[in-house]
Amino acid sequence: MNIKKIIYIILTMILGLILSFIFHAAIEICYINHLLGKGILPEPSSLTHQCYLPSVLQIILLLIGLLGGYFLGHLWWRIVYIERKRG
Repeated sequence: MNIKKIIYIILTMILGLILSFIFHAAIEICYINHLLGKGILPEPSSLTHQCYLPSVLQIILLLIGLLGGYFLGHLWWRIVYIERKRG
């Protein structure tokens, strides 16, 4: 594997990570609003003490972002550099 492909895949993994943080924030906002609407005061999770989603869900979202970015990087690499389908 050449260095250009490695950098390409790392950058798409970072993109996946950023998108998972945005998705995490949207889910957390909805979750907090749902709890407050029911009159329940949300408590922070034990993982970070700053997020209110369950720890397992936080880890799953993180892994989905990283793995999704990894596989998306491989897909885009094949489309752009192997099959030469550009725009």
